[in-house]
Amino acid sequence: MAIDLTSLPRPSRDDTTVSTMARGLVGSEILRIAAEIRELVAKGNKVCNLTVGDFSPKEFPIPDGLRDQIGAALQAGETNYPPSDGVLDLRQAVQRFYERSLGLKYPLEGITIAGGARPVIYAIFRAVLDPGDVVIYPVPSWNNNHYAHMLGAKSVVVTTDAAAGFMPTLAQLEPHLSTARLLCLCSPLNPTGTMIDPEALRAICQRIVEENRAREGRGQKPLILMYDHIYWVLSFGKKHVTPVALVPEMAPYTVFVDGISKAFAATGVRVGWGVGAPTLISRMRDVLGHVGAWAPKAEQLATARYLDDTQATESFLTTMRQRVDVRLEALYKGFQRMKDAGLPVEAIAPQGAIYLTVRFNVVGRDGLATNDAIRRRLLEKARFAVVPFQAFGLAEDTGWFRLSVGATSVAEIEDALPRVEATVREILAAR
Repeated sequence: MAIDLTSLPRPSRDDTTVSTMARGLVGSEILRIAAEIRELVAKGNKVCNLTVGDFSPKEFPIPDGLRDQIGAALQAGETNYPPSDGVLDLRQAVQRFYERSLGLKYPLEGITIAGGARPVIYAIFRAVLDPGDVVIYPVPSWNNNHYAHMLGAKSVVVTTDAAAGFMPTLAQLEPHLSTARLLCLCSPLNPTGTMIDPEALRAICQRIVEENRAREGRGQKPLILMYDHIYWVLSFGKKHVTPVALVPEMAPYTVFVDGISKAFAATGVRVGWGVGAPTLISRMRDVLGHVGAWAPKAEQLATARYLDDTQATESFLTTMRQRVDVRLEALYKGFQRMKDAGLPVEAIAPQGAIYLTVRFNVVGRDGLATNDAIRRRLLEKARFAVVPFQAFGLAEDTGWFRLSVGATSVAEIEDALPRVEATVREILAAR
């Protein structure tokens, strides 16, 4: 007879069985919103879901070649443990990919493979930071606050603005660089879909080099730059730039976060990589080895073979960019039409990634005191699901939201926009 344990206590912030860190760790706001949407859909409601930074396999299937190579590797019995830093074939393929596409040739010791980009980010934080060390990150940005919390680091938050595409400037970062151990940048940026200006990045990098030269003379640890460019192949019109290409002296201080999840719509395949100086990468490899956050061996071998098929990858990425861009443009043009009609909405033209930044400037109208209240109104009235910038660390209720197009079609977007316009007009008409 089974022992009935269903009466065990449920999770609580006051639970003394877990650590202080775990009690203070905030769960994903995006996943909470996604649960609301699933409940609505389960009740038969049609929702234009622009919340998750994921891809619907129906709208964005992974490349045929990648899928076939995964199957072939599994059939060949490639199901045992991979090396802790990744299979050699994939590390070599990433090395060639970076040299071919970014003009950066790293040694193999400067490349490590993980089960997606998230473990790479965790490994950077863990390898660089001691408790109490300072980490700088702009907001809005994705999850830096949670990683800093887990590591017991001191967060220095730099609030950005729409005028600069929500990208930080050297002037904003400068006051904090002399005390920091880690600076986190992302371009194209999640959640905004904007890209950093090359001259702005150059200025930041030159200042980091200057700072680290001074630290070296004092025997101090350097300032490290985590450069998350997981969306770099999905850029529209603007050229992607890297710290090391702009300022080669940044090579010892830069770690790239990358992988196949966004470029090849392969979020569930779980293959990511970190690229940087071997001194840093070797410690990240050790962290990942103890965590066991390896990408499955079959998927690693399949990714290696697919990356080396340059004709197939370039063809897929051309189509991928087109299919993402047409969705972003449909949204952007729809909001531009509303703005031109005098409605209090604005959007930043898409530059990269799978996101559009939109502002519903209706805080204070019709009882809508917060971004979350606006989000709920859009979901209830327009069946239009979006994520407020509070999910990305921005505190102010200024009406800014992330819209993600990976799980929806152009038809769904065009069908939803009139409902959104009607909802905004209803808000304005209320007394």
